[in-house]
Amino acid sequence: MNKKQAIINFARELSLDTIGFTKCRRFEELKSWFEYRKENNLFNEFEEADIEKKINPRLLMEDGKTIISIAFPYYYGSSEGNNQFSIYTRGEDYHKVVLSYLNKICKLITELGGKALALVDSNPLPERYIATLCGIGFIGKNNTLITDKYGSYVFLGEIITDLELEPDEPNYNNCYGCNICMEKCPTSVIIKDGKNFNSKRCISYLTQKKELDNEEITLIKGKIFGCDECQKVCPHNNDITNSCIKEFEPKSYMDNVNLNELIILNNAEFKEMYKNHSCGWRGKNILIRNGLINYYFEHKSDNDDILKKITSPYIKEYYERLFNSK
Repeated sequence: MNKKQAIINFARELSLDTIGFTKCRRFEELKSWFEYRKENNLFNEFEEADIEKKINPRLLMEDGKTIISIAFPYYYGSSEGNNQFSIYTRGEDYHKVVLSYLNKICKLITELGGKALALVDSNPLPERYIATLCGIGFIGKNNTLITDKYGSYVFLGEIITDLELEPDEPNYNNCYGCNICMEKCPTSVIIKDGKNFNSKRCISYLTQKKELDNEEITLIKGKIFGCDECQKVCPHNNDITNSCIKEFEPKSYMDNVNLNELIILNNAEFKEMYKNHSCGWRGKNILIRNGLINYYFEHKSDNDDILKKITSPYIKEYYERLFNSK
């Protein structure tokens, strides 16, 4: 058995059956696109500003020869909740889960005589583009990676290795004439020309952003963390296979959120309920702020009992902006 097949077989033993390989190289073809986006202020605050770091994986592993891309499905079936938390946040934090699986595969690669570096989405590389080069999916108009088996409900992880493994054929599929996600996007951020996709207008991004202007506050009503609207209407997400990764099974308390309790969340409650979810990385106050915004749009009247329990100056500022603005 060759080394590539050994890696594929081991990944399948871990319930990871959507895996592909591509040559580790500088992605020169993306340079002008990133330059255009940077010049037009389309980079968001979480995005790597150094274009060379985005297109050159050899800055991470100088002698890298192959990049392995793996899709981690997280969909467990439709939820009965109110969708204030995106589906991807309802299981365990994918950063930790994906990394734990990747490290197991890296251990195998080491046993096969190679070096390996595991990457989750906090790295600067264009992981969705790499996934298309590896043949495991294509990038939809809504900027998600769409796979045949699991639709767009997947996390991505990569491994760079110095093993020279046969690359797979890229996936050149696209959304053809379908524009449903464009029509249903709450902020109309999805446009036909993906070159101008402005992630800074995406509700998912806004729910994670530290400071919101008054218009942005209005846009995120109904959401606490993330947004699934474009995925819920995507035809590629019909009749998909559910995840069997146990760590991504949703917690029931993520489906039905009590805003009164969320607004006065203390540190112990945050650690117990949210810190180990993918929404926990932004900290307690972002969740409280978004809960407060949702409470405002539901009630449109202030609540002295809640105000008395708010100790954070950051949260008090948003309380004043919402309830006491003239």
